[in-house]
Amino acid sequence: MRDFHKTGRSLAVAQNGMAATSHPRATLAAIDILRRGGNAIDAAVAAVAIQGVVEPQMTGIGGDCFALVSLGGGRPIALNGSGRTPAGTDAEKYAGGEARDIPPTSPEAVTIPGAIDAWCTLIERHGSLPLADVLAPAIEAAEQGFCVTPRVASDWRRFRARIEIDPNAAAQFLPGGRVPEIGDVRAQPRLGATLRKIAREGRAGFYEGEVAEEMVAVLRKLGGAHSMDDFSAHRCEHVTPISADYRGFTVMECPPNGQGLAALMILRVLEGFDVGKLNDADRTHLLAEATKAAYATRDAYFCDPAITPLEPARFLSDAVIGKIRQAISMDRAGEAQPWLDTEHRDTVYVTVVDRDLNAVSLINSIFSPFGSGIYAPNSGVLLHNRGWSFRAKPGHPNSLAPSKRPMHTIIPGMLMQGDQAVMPFGVMGGHYQAAGHANFISNVLDFGLDIQAAAERPRSFCFDGALSLETTIGQDIHDEMQRRSHTVRWTEEAIGGCQAIRIDRARGVLLGASDHRKDGVALGY
Repeated sequence: MRDFHKTGRSLAVAQNGMAATSHPRATLAAIDILRRGGNAIDAAVAAVAIQGVVEPQMTGIGGDCFALVSLGGGRPIALNGSGRTPAGTDAEKYAGGEARDIPPTSPEAVTIPGAIDAWCTLIERHGSLPLADVLAPAIEAAEQGFCVTPRVASDWRRFRARIEIDPNAAAQFLPGGRVPEIGDVRAQPRLGATLRKIAREGRAGFYEGEVAEEMVAVLRKLGGAHSMDDFSAHRCEHVTPISADYRGFTVMECPPNGQGLAALMILRVLEGFDVGKLNDADRTHLLAEATKAAYATRDAYFCDPAITPLEPARFLSDAVIGKIRQAISMDRAGEAQPWLDTEHRDTVYVTVVDRDLNAVSLINSIFSPFGSGIYAPNSGVLLHNRGWSFRAKPGHPNSLAPSKRPMHTIIPGMLMQGDQAVMPFGVMGGHYQAAGHANFISNVLDFGLDIQAAAERPRSFCFDGALSLETTIGQDIHDEMQRRSHTVRWTEEAIGGCQAIRIDRARGVLLGASDHRKDGVALGY
């Protein structure tokens, strides 16, 4: 039971439908769709579409998408909506540098955006409303304007340098050179027109015709190898989810090229310890050590399995997980495994459950703040930079190559009990997401926290050779981690952001949570 003397949020509770997103307008759009007779798939796409308008620093139609969809509360199907490099990509262009030499604002960082094809596929195969109805809330927000919320305003100010590079992007997002303040009203009318075109024509409105032609022209002018054939050939892919058991439940993730496998590895390591009885210092240390091991594996092997075959079961085997557990000392940090990169937290997550227990766990991203900063002014498309994830080193499984998907950080999650979905969930935060999934599941299953309390619990993240702590973690934990030889730093901003919906079949209710670290909310009816 929540202590009402302390700050925090209450669980959202409802019987007929629930939505949880990182933005209040997106949550409202999802609920409106449900109340009009749409299902969870319709509502999730409506929500993520509007997020691409009101959270332009985080997501949009110029990015990628992954989803887990449970129909009628059964075992989920997985959708990989990530894009590939152009067929004409020069794999050797950055081969002479260090591990990460692909510039984040270069055309090589722009893979073919996969979000629109994923949204259209979800609606065509599993939705109940026309695409035009689903996209209507996003079109309205883009054309008529939206109020800038506190977290969006903060991010906009912090990362304005990315959109100052391209004069067209600056004209749209920094009119008069000014960053929006909380409560300012902004609009994206050209994006609204493109969404209208997609509403009429489906995926062809984005991957063919004038919208695609403009994106290709903008990228080729900058030296990109993109072609109309690359755009028209793009298709999302239904894939088989991967899973691991934890404390009597099963955690489902999308397979690589995403990093969900790393989340399962961390959970498999934690399962060998009585985590619920550990003190805060021991738990922080254990999670850091498990994360280092899983991420070192991720950075060495995770890639596009269509190019380099990868067997997830190998990484979850007792032999591999046993070696990781044995190598962990509870008194001293192991060797750090740095990856030459910065953190990326530019992702939005949506989860919706409807009255028929259709459950959607969906995540959409443009990768880094305002993506590549490359903007197609006539269509209003801000392009992502997911190709920045590629390694420049030739021969690496995740090396740059033609027609290849990069390793992805964005991952939706689904908790199962037997063959029944009991909790769609997701944790935004770029590289943190795999560790965040494991941490959130541990909070729920090891400590018995309700999902709102589990989302709000203070976070740490061991990455790039350092252990970052949120400022809500005590100084005593900071000092103890230093004693155990961790390189410790206080993080400047909150780590990640979480949404989840717990399905309580016994009582016939839905319990929703939305992280205080974002502007969003969970609502039901």
